[in-house]
Amino acid sequence: MKNILDLARVVRSKNSGPYELVLDILFKDRATFDLIRSSGQFTAQRVANAYGIPVDTIKRIVWFEPANAVKVVMPRRLVSGAPGDTDVYGAQQHAPLLSLEFDV
Repeated sequence: MKNILDLARVVRSKNSGPYELVLDILFKDRATFDLIRSSGQFTAQRVANAYGIPVDTIKRIVWFEPANAVKVVMPRRLVSGAPGDTDVYGAQQHAPLLSLEFDV
């Protein structure tokens, strides 16, 4: 088993407008990208489990070959800038992904 940090060059999050969050994982190389994509181990269910949310709230998972990346689109828990929001830019929301491990 390898942790996502062993496989990825970048793991980050950012807003996609005030209501959505985008999670980006940029893999170290094309071979790793292809391996994870073809293995079927990166799923909406695994992301939902990591975030403690229902799987149907994951809007999209997009495999982006030019960057050896996978993008996940999901709603923010709070609208950006709303009272109680502690991360207006959504830049600290990738932490739950750091616990993902893959059988490679």
